Amino acid sequence: MFDVPYWLWMTFVAIVVVSLVVDLVAHRSAHVIGFKEAAAWSGLWVGLALVFGAVVFLVLGPAAGTEYTTAWLLEKSLSVDNLFVFALIFAYFKVPRAYQHRVLFFGVIGALVFRGIFLAAGVAVVSRFTAVLFVFAAVLFYSVYKILKGEEESFDPGRSFAVRLLRKVIPVRDTYAGPKFFVKEAGKHVATPLLAVVAAIEAADLIFAVDSVPAVLAVSDDAFIVYTSNAFAILGLRALYFMLSGLLDRFHYLSKGLAIILGFIGVKLILQAMHEIVSPSVPEIPSAVSLAVIVVVLAASVVLSLRRPPDAADGNAGGGPEEESLTPPRGRRQDSR
Repeated sequence: MFDVPYWLWMTFVAIVVVSLVVDLVAHRSAHVIGFKEAAAWSGLWVGLALVFGAVVFLVLGPAAGTEYTTAWLLEKSLSVDNLFVFALIFAYFKVPRAYQHRVLFFGVIGALVFRGIFLAAGVAVVSRFTAVLFVFAAVLFYSVYKILKGEEESFDPGRSFAVRLLRKVIPVRDTYAGPKFFVKEAGKHVATPLLAVVAAIEAADLIFAVDSVPAVLAVSDDAFIVYTSNAFAILGLRALYFMLSGLLDRFHYLSKGLAIILGFIGVKLILQAMHEIVSPSVPEIPSAVSLAVIVVVLAASVVLSLRRPPDAADGNAGGGPEEESLTPPRGRRQDSR
């Protein structure tokens, strides 16, 4: 692990807090976010992530900088799958587009908290029981199997565990009340469907963490590297969703590219575990090689997808930013029950 100075942790926390406050203030009034606005915000989040990566490189050294960049790009590529689920949830609950950013904002806050917990637990377990890397590799290989087999599991946002639990804790009305999460009816507080949507978003992120956490732990076992890279990838997820919402159905080969990446990371985990447990002579895959593989595979899957002529069945192919993609990617775990 790297010797991370206290001030660098504080700098990261300050950047995240200030970014969230600025984002909240900039979107305090509910409005539909168009492509240009989303692209500008997406560029800002990517820029922040890369600048912070440069700071990590200068302060902690080239190895730490490479691991951070690799982990960030890996999480960024895996999180694209979340966009399909966001579209599915928004369509299921018929969320007005003007309120979708508010939902994703609170979804991101929850994701930052839960990912922090999962990653801290993962780092602690890996540091004590290296053999658990074999289990993580098995999880990733199972995901690859599901993708290549082309199975699509049912996803019912309304029946997710989080939504059902919410309905047991507090009544949920059937109609929206603007951007409010709670309203008062007959002297009692009740939740609006907007709160149920946040619960469904959080439940979906917990499902995706099953793949994301083992994958990023294959890149680094340093708590600072894995959490900061995940945090910056998650922070940019909202803008990326609004920027690509009209193009989601065009990414035909994205799932296959993710399968290659997950398989590669699984092999990296096995070699890493064998290097620690079996013999130091077992070679490990350097972070620089991992970064190169992720960049090449991700770029190739996106380029090939966009070069493929739109299918007639793609209801949203060539659609405008007002339309939602309703088709989840094939193979990734979608069942939030």
